[in-house]
Amino acid sequence: MSGMTWKCPGIFQSPYGGRFLYSRSMKTLLVLLGVVVVFGLVIASGYNRLVSSNQSVEAQWAQVQNVYQRRADLIPNLVKTVEGAANFEKGTLTDITEARASVGKVQFANAPSDPAQLEQFEKAQGALGGALGRLMVVVERYPDLKANAGFQSLQSQLEGTENRITVERGRFNEVVQGYNTKIKSIPAVFYAAFLGFKERPYFQAKAGAEEPPKVEFNFGGKKS
Repeated sequence: MSGMTWKCPGIFQSPYGGRFLYSRSMKTLLVLLGVVVVFGLVIASGYNRLVSSNQSVEAQWAQVQNVYQRRADLIPNLVKTVEGAANFEKGTLTDITEARASVGKVQFANAPSDPAQLEQFEKAQGALGGALGRLMVVVERYPDLKANAGFQSLQSQLEGTENRITVERGRFNEVVQGYNTKIKSIPAVFYAAFLGFKERPYFQAKAGAEEPPKVEFNFGGKKS
């Protein structure tokens, strides 16, 4: 029986069978290797996109902190200008000074990934904004102070800063939305958490937050 090898009674095996099996095993191995390589490239590409998106969140968070810091930096000059007014209510100045100090204790180098952290940050900044608002109400009782050129300059800077805060908070929410969408989309949803990419919280709009706080002082003497 040409081409066949005697193996045991009643069973013959082709001398080429081993070669065929070896070839099929190699093909299977190459296919599996190709799948692994493609999967690795997909993850690497997705990882790079997530890193880029996360960096955008961090960059925008830095902008948010910058504008809030700008407001905090204006307060010492504001307090110095106001406290020169005769019989000005000292309790109001104390409140704003203490609120500014509290803000300095709630700072995060990186954008918060815990909603409680962002809430803490907002609470401190909200307390400072509230103290500023009360200060502006009290100032209305001091015509000479309202007419002070230095005070008017600070008013203008504060108003611009409040507007900037609103803009940067909005931009932060937009960037976070894009980031959160990426980590929840296929295929990133399968590996984002494993690679350390977690959902980020948003700034929450409060009642009346669609408009920045007004810091008007009625310099013309007329009610607005």
